[in-house]
Formats: sequence, structure tokens, C-alpha cells
Amino acid sequence: MTDAPTADQRIAAIDIGSNSVRQIVADVSPTGQIRVVDEMKAMPRLGEGIEATGALQRAAIDTGTAAVHRMVTLARTLGAERIEIVATSAVRDASNALDFTSRILADTGIPVRVLSGEEEALLCFRSALAHFELGAGRSLVMDIGGGSLELVLAKDGLIERLASLPYGAVRMTEKFLGPEIRPRGVRRLREHVRDGLRRAMPVKDWRGAQVIGSGGTFTNLAGIVLNRSSVSARSTHGTRITRVELEHVLDWLQRLSPEERATVPGLNPARSEIIVAGLAVAAEVLARFDPRDLLVSGYGIREGLLLESARVKPTVADPGAARERSVRQFAERCHYEAPHALQVRKLALQLFDALSPRLGLQPVDRQVLADAALLHDVGYHINYENHHKHSYHLISHAELLGMTPAEQVAIAHVARYHRGAPPKRKHRAFAQLDRVLRARIVKLSALLRFADGFDRGHVCAVDRLEVRWTDEAVRVQAFPAEGALTLRLELWGASRKRQLLEAILGHPVTVVAPDGSEITSSDDEGE
Repeated sequence: MTDAPTADQRIAAIDIGSNSVRQIVADVSPTGQIRVVDEMKAMPRLGEGIEATGALQRAAIDTGTAAVHRMVTLARTLGAERIEIVATSAVRDASNALDFTSRILADTGIPVRVLSGEEEALLCFRSALAHFELGAGRSLVMDIGGGSLELVLAKDGLIERLASLPYGAVRMTEKFLGPEIRPRGVRRLREHVRDGLRRAMPVKDWRGAQVIGSGGTFTNLAGIVLNRSSVSARSTHGTRITRVELEHVLDWLQRLSPEERATVPGLNPARSEIIVAGLAVAAEVLARFDPRDLLVSGYGIREGLLLESARVKPTVADPGAARERSVRQFAERCHYEAPHALQVRKLALQLFDALSPRLGLQPVDRQVLADAALLHDVGYHINYENHHKHSYHLISHAELLGMTPAEQVAIAHVARYHRGAPPKRKHRAFAQLDRVLRARIVKLSALLRFADGFDRGHVCAVDRLEVRWTDEAVRVQAFPAEGALTLRLELWGASRKRQLLEAILGHPVTVVAPDGSEITSSDDEGE
């Protein structure tokens, strides 16, 4: 048996699909953390014509071979220890697949592994297992490629059924739609997929399962939905999309001309020709299993291949575990001050629990506040000056799991406003958010900056906060931790940072010492 890895490994994974050839070069840790070093993509459209001729087109073979050669060259330049090349549906189904794979072997010295449909599905599931919390309940992972649809049914993280069906976006476009999409063609496509799913996939016990969508169809769908909702997220990973939203986008896109589809915000123009077919297939899967919503994965076969190549054993995460681990690991990479971050999180959540009913905040906001508190000072990783703004940028661009893009945007903003000027419409990033999200951020920022004041000296001197609402003021009394000699600095720090909380509560806030005396501060809030 091969020993498990003990250090990071630099691995390149190249996925030769029916629509595109994609490479990722990454450092993979023994625990399965993936740090991307570089990526490369080409669009040779190997799947074009397969449905009609059964063979790869000569021009596509030439373009695809050249693309793989460039990717291998890049991987070697970057010092990849291993380079893995896999091919999926188009090459699997082509009568002249050997011509293509032999050329790549001769050109690069690396053999191409042609995946079966089952192997393709397993890699997608391995990737989903690493990036989502599948430890409880039933889940369905689907990947729509250019040539095929892969489905994995799992319960509590264990696979129960696999299926690979010939319903890829390129294949379905060629068979039913063509360049000028007609509603009749979309209806025929959906009927075809519906009949195939009915024969191939059971429904009993799987209605309402959590559905995870992997592949370009879903990341582009998420891009469109996020753009329409004005959420400026760096990544589409973790986006939740309802079946109604998917149907609305599908109905809209199929009525556009090819030229109009190519200019849709959030949609990659290179995918505009096949997006309708991909969404139609996805819509039928959702109709078959009737989930609450669809969860978009920004990861797929390549990441699954990285983890397989690195011999990382898949870990089944219970609800909340992936998010907690991801946030903590990011904080550690930024060399955060753990005692202070944990102290501020503790105090912020005590304030949340006491005041959230009056602020109209929900349980999901509590987790946003907890994560923002843990990460609020990660900007120190760049420098102290304006570290709150650096925190915003670092969090916005982090690979955080177990949360939606909107939640990540909220966490970044709440952390950004833990000090300095309060949220304002003149701040461009804040102003671009919708009104409801802005209001949540202001409320959570007020709680975070007030809690941060109670650890002004970074010595965790406060054990707990007790909040009492009176006609005159909201009285917040601090009690010392064991061994704390004085709370003078902490009480002063909190008093200086109470103004935003007073504004959103519409009520004075009084900081109270353990002996019941009130603390006042005439200083302006500047931290």
C-alpha cells in the first residue's frame, strides 16, 4: 500500500472535454487543500460533429493537440511533479480516438487516460466531497459536459448509484437546436432527456435531495444570476439557485438571438452557443428530483483528478464543518492573531444573541458575524495601516467553502467596517450591493466594531457581556475573565466604538463596568 503524502505536492491536471481543454496546476496539501498556481484553457470543441460522424474532426485534433502541448510545457516550467491528462465523452465515443491520444503521447511523452462515464462521475463526486458538506442526508452531484451528463446519488457521503448519460451540452445542441434556437427544439430536447432520466434514475427516497451542479453550464448560470442580482462576487462557487430562477434564465436565453446571447452579462461568450442546451438538461434533472435549490460548484473533474493523483483520501464533512475548516485555514494562512480573533468572535456573538431580535437579524447573519469576527484583522498580513481595507480585499478573493458568494461578500464588508469610517453609499463596493444586504452589513458591522472595542488591549480580559435594555439606554456590562487585573482599557475601547450601534438601535448605548459604574468617552470613534 502506498504511503499517504506528508508534504504539499505540485500537480498538473489536464481535462480534455467535449467543449474545452482545461488545465490546472496546483499545490495539493496532505489534507486536500488546493492552492492554484496557474490555469490554462482552450476551446477546440472536440465534440463538434461526433453525433453525426462518430469521429473527431481533423481541425479539432490539431487544435486540441497544440493546446495540450502548451499546457504540458507550462506545467513542466512551473515544476509540476506529476502531469495527469484525462479525456472524457468526445474522445471516449470517437472512432478515431486512438489517433488523437497517440499524437499527444508522441508530442508530450504523457499518456492520455480515457475515462469511462463511471470514472468521470467518480472524479466529480470526489471534488464535490472536498468542497461541500455531504456528511448528512441525500445528495445528487451532476456534471454536464459537452458530450455527457454524469449523475452521482449519495447518502451521508457514500455513493449509492452512478449514471453517465449522453446528454452533454454540445451533443444536445447539435441534435436538437442548432445555431438558431427555436422553442420547439428546446421542448423536444427536454422530452428526450426526461424520458432518459425516467428510465435511468430512480426517484423514490431522492426527492428533495441536495443537488450540486458542476461544470461550465452551472458556473455560467451562476454568473448570470449573480449579475442580475447585483452581487459582485469573485467566484460563483456556492451560489444557490432555485428551480424557478433556472427556468426563468432558460426561457429568457432561448428567446435571444445568437448575437444577443453572446453579450449577456455573466455568460462567457464562448459558451453562448451551447448554454441553452445545458440549462435545459439541468432543468429536467431538477424537475425529476425536485430539490429545494441547486448549489453551484466551482470545482469539477480537474480538482477531483488533483486529489486522486495526490492520494488524498476523501473526507466526508458534516454540515458546517467545511465552512469552519475553510475559514480557519484561511485565517491561519494570513497569520492571524488567534486569541484576539476568538475573543472578539465570542463577544460579538454574545451581543448578537442579545440584540438580534431588535435588529431584525436572522440565524444566517449570526454565522456571517462569527466568520467576519474571526477574519477581521487578516489585513495585518499586508500591513497595519488600513488593515481593515486589506481584510476586505483578502476575504473577497479567498477560496472559502460552505458559503454562498453573497455571504462571502457580506463577511468581507463586515470585516472591512470593524474600524474606521462606517459604511457609506459613497464607498463604491458597498454602494453596489442591494439595499437589504447593505442594511444587514451595517447592523453586523456595528456589533463587530463594538465587540472589538472590548478587546482593545488584545489580552482577552473580558469574560462575558450582559445586555439590558432600559428606557434611558442599552446598558452593556462587562465582567472580567479570571486573572484579569483591570478592564479600564477594554471599557474605554468599547465606549469609543459604540456610535454606529447607537445609530442603528436608535437608542443610547452605555458601557458599564463590573461594579456598575458607567463609562464615558468624549473621543471620536477613529479605530
